[in-house]
Amino acid sequence: MHESNGFRVLEENLHYSANALMRTWPSRFPDEDTAEKYANNPEKIANKVYGGRMGNVEDGDGWKYHGRGLIQLTGKDNYANCGSGLGVDLLSNPEWVATPEYAALSAGWFWNKKGLNDLADTMDIETMTKRINGGTLGIDDRKAKIRMVMQKLAT
Repeated sequence: MHESNGFRVLEENLHYSANALMRTWPSRFPDEDTAEKYANNPEKIANKVYGGRMGNVEDGDGWKYHGRGLIQLTGKDNYANCGSGLGVDLLSNPEWVATPEYAALSAGWFWNKKGLNDLADTMDIETMTKRINGGTLGIDDRKAKIRMVMQKLAT
């Protein structure tokens, strides 16, 4: 729910102001001058923040393989591995992950690959969050959403 804004967003929103860039990626945007050069330019932002990692080695890979789907699948390696697992060519068709079918399938693939079921069963939200996005960004929202779902399931 957190990654897709309540299952409503299937593609990462990279429209960041300079201040938001410095808050979200302080190591990549250490000052306002640097951040201003990228502000409100989603393609340029994606190439800077995702380039050179997660299998993104070619110019433009950061944008081509930016977050999509219900879990915001990100990075060429994830697209390749997910596509292989699902039996489709997501490297050539990364936009498919933003369709309802592949948004759901890619989330299921990622959930299974990262072993999130066991963590969900034990309510280890912090470790789940780290496995999903590498840190604890959004953990308070995640906890609130899980509490809401658990309350609904209990009724």
